[in-house]
Amino acid sequence: MIELLITFLCVLLAIAFFTIAERKVLASIQRRKGPNVTGFWGTLQAIADGLKLIFKEVVIPVRANWMLFLAAPSITLLIGLLIWVFIPFSDINYLTNFDFSLLFVYAISSIGVYGVIGAGWSSNSKYAFLGSLRSAAQLISYEVFIGLLLLPIAICANSFNLIEIVNQQSLGTWFCLPLLPTCIVFFISLLAETNRAPFDLPEAEAELVAGFNVEYSAMTFALFFLAEYSNMLWLSVIMAICFFGGWLSPMSFLPNSSLWLIIKSMFVCFLIIKVRANYPRYRYDQLMNLGWKNFLPFSLGYLFFTVGALIII
Repeated sequence: MIELLITFLCVLLAIAFFTIAERKVLASIQRRKGPNVTGFWGTLQAIADGLKLIFKEVVIPVRANWMLFLAAPSITLLIGLLIWVFIPFSDINYLTNFDFSLLFVYAISSIGVYGVIGAGWSSNSKYAFLGSLRSAAQLISYEVFIGLLLLPIAICANSFNLIEIVNQQSLGTWFCLPLLPTCIVFFISLLAETNRAPFDLPEAEAELVAGFNVEYSAMTFALFFLAEYSNMLWLSVIMAICFFGGWLSPMSFLPNSSLWLIIKSMFVCFLIIKVRANYPRYRYDQLMNLGWKNFLPFSLGYLFFTVGALIII
């Protein structure tokens, strides 16, 4: 229990500093200063924002289903934090370890959409409801081929265990090289999974005025915010584990360490921020076409190609 609480505390601190890093990187790309007043170089801005949201009033719409309205953000954050229990940080530093950890993380992540749908429906707002419907349709369009993208990794590692996947990469090369197309498509699906630009359709400010969370304020809004950034962090860690060798050192004369996993995950997080700064939002129909007509056939075909290549080898 103590290890679990420490893990959750570290995740929340990482989320706080990730928000600052994102604002700083976006400011640098857009040639502006970003947060630089609260604390040294603006490092305490996330804490100030959190305290502000804690002391603000939670407003519940009159016609909303108040029980589901309050439960939805809690469910979303709980699922986002629960996944961290099954993610190893090294071959000896983990909370739980079982054979199907990668499959279990994939299954748990798909449940998070229920919190978004519940938030949109319980708000009794057309904008929020449309945002939640978009989230459900978006989930169906990319969740299918994400599972197909994970299968070549499990086949190459001969296991769904995250620690075993890293150990198999230590015997040869990182999976980002033989599975480079899968790595690229997985990163794109990572953006859709976390509702990040250019796939932030459930939160589209231009047409949905923030989407499914438009009626939320104060800490209820903050819970959705924390869940979204928690999802970005653990998906970055999963990508680092599956494709970039996890905690393995990039150089043979350096020791393996959890620090390498953190550095690789930070690199993926930087790419997420970079995409947000450089690319405009996709249209809804473009996302559907990308998922169903392009990525689904590709992931299925590359799965057969991987199996065939391994049989021939």
